[in-house]
Amino acid sequence: MSQKIVPFLWFEDTAEDALTLYTSIFPDARITDLTRYGAGGPFPAGTLQSATFELAGQTFMAINGGPHDRFNDAVSLFVACESQEEIDHYWDALLAGGGTPTQCGWLKDRFGVAWQITPVQLLRYLSDPDPAKAGRTAAAMMSMVKLDLPALTAAYEGTD
Repeated sequence: MSQKIVPFLWFEDTAEDALTLYTSIFPDARITDLTRYGAGGPFPAGTLQSATFELAGQTFMAINGGPHDRFNDAVSLFVACESQEEIDHYWDALLAGGGTPTQCGWLKDRFGVAWQITPVQLLRYLSDPDPAKAGRTAAAMMSMVKLDLPALTAAYEGTD
């Protein structure tokens, strides 16, 4: 494993479905290792136990570990998007099948994992030394569920 720190996701029993979804929507995604439960385990033999996978060059691990703490917003996966098309792609794909949109570009997928689908430009806009530009951008962002890059840019530029 080349990364020193790897996010580890604990699923009750839906890790394989999550892997299927995640690897279908991110570029260069792949599953690099799978372990399945054998006979006598806490799940039926053949059920995914754990996996290592990559999404856009980031390594993750997942486990079907049974009921435990649920995912919450205290940890989220931040997806840096270059365009509105990219925002739309990840937003729609991660909400498919029962996800829940929240606010300011955040959503929970159908497995309960929190994601932030965010244009890279937003970070620059919010950290602008001009407080009027940053403030207009922040106000626009706070009014959005899915982030709208053209509207954020207009707010930043003061042309909204």
